[in-house]
Amino acid sequence: MVSGLELPKVSVIIPARNEEKFIEKCIESFLTCDYPGELIEVIVVDGMSDDRTREIVGEISRRDDRVLLIDNERKITPVAMNLGVKTSKGDYIFFSGAHSEIPSNYITKCIKHAIETGADNVGGVMKTEPRVRSAVGIAISKVLSSPLGVGGAKFRTGVSKPTEVDTVPFGCYKREVFDTIGYFNEKLVRNQDIEFNLRLKRAGGKIILFPDIELTYYSRSTLEELWKNNFGNGFWVIAAKKYAEVPYSTRHLVPLMFVLFLLLGSLISLIVSAFQFVYVFLLAFYVVAVVFFSISHAMEAKMADVFFAAIVSYPVLHISYGIGSLLGFLSFLFGEKK
Repeated sequence: MVSGLELPKVSVIIPARNEEKFIEKCIESFLTCDYPGELIEVIVVDGMSDDRTREIVGEISRRDDRVLLIDNERKITPVAMNLGVKTSKGDYIFFSGAHSEIPSNYITKCIKHAIETGADNVGGVMKTEPRVRSAVGIAISKVLSSPLGVGGAKFRTGVSKPTEVDTVPFGCYKREVFDTIGYFNEKLVRNQDIEFNLRLKRAGGKIILFPDIELTYYSRSTLEELWKNNFGNGFWVIAAKKYAEVPYSTRHLVPLMFVLFLLLGSLISLIVSAFQFVYVFLLAFYVVAVVFFSISHAMEAKMADVFFAAIVSYPVLHISYGIGSLLGFLSFLFGEKK
């Protein structure tokens, strides 16, 4: 706890839609944490779920008045986040994915670091676990935690000391941040948190990632889910330029560069024979890196099948994100500006 200071009230906002398998564990992880219970409220903003999500949240709220269920008729995440903020009463605002869980000291550590540093947003390292413990599910969770898989996303790969970053997972925000820079951009179907945090940084805000803060995120479990999710992320990180000044960081462009290298490199190789060696060498370097990391993942998991699943998961992650970004770029160039 933060000694000598009165602890602030916190609001936890959970956007959700059709999360019946995870929502109860997520809510309970906040309600049973070591932060004073009377200072916690949990707001589930439901996108009109057609499974048992609403029923489960309703049952929890009837036995615990700290839990509130509100409707998100537009069914998109930034709308849910803004509805939650406007409904909340906390001095600090936390966000959580419905398929995430926190350790008991998560809120306590976030508040401690936020008060001591004066940071506008603090967060921790996201420990990625498979939703299904199959070879593919385990491989995807490993790929999403590796430098080769996610590059400079420090909240996924980890840090050794408190580090200023451009974004953190979910985040613990000072309430006044929303009074200063406004709310999440509701035109962004995805990546609204990236754009919001970059806007916060441009306004002089401080975002700090702490290695002693950790939360658990359950990743996709099939290659199809991995492709769809990262295709959408890649598309919106670039297409968001239609609606926001700077919606991405340089590192978000790397998969796009990779896909352009694959497409243009093969074309140039057909025209300029001297370029073939460079193209093949760089492609071989990528393959060797994928094999090396895949061996490491298989050894760590002690499952030989993880090796083969990881070898496929890496290009699926990179290419789906890159193709999504390419189409997002075309959408930005030729799509209707709003």
